[in-house]
Amino acid sequence: MRHAKKGKKFGREKGQRKAFVKGLAHNLIQHEKITTTEARAKELRGFVERLITHGKKQTVASLRLLMRHLPKATAYKLYHEIAPRYADRKGGYTRVTKIAKLRKHDASQMATIELV
Repeated sequence: MRHAKKGKKFGREKGQRKAFVKGLAHNLIQHEKITTTEARAKELRGFVERLITHGKKQTVASLRLLMRHLPKATAYKLYHEIAPRYADRKGGYTRVTKIAKLRKHDASQMATIELV
């Protein structure tokens, strides 16, 4: 039974899945808007929003936590540029918008995820 199991598996093992989500988060933070599948965007949303919440604290511990989950340059960008932007916002830092066009080779539902 799958009681209390959260998140999609994406056909990957645990380590591969963590690396996959970290890579998506890296791209989202660097470009501030990416196009991916709807399932990936929904899975990424919670991960990135937690990172932004940690970045808002502006402590050394939170910076180290970000560096544990992201490459150094991306962690610094999130900590110094993106997190202060949301200082007065309680949550909801990302927006997932569905795209009508399906992916050509497997007809996956596509979506755009961006920082608000």
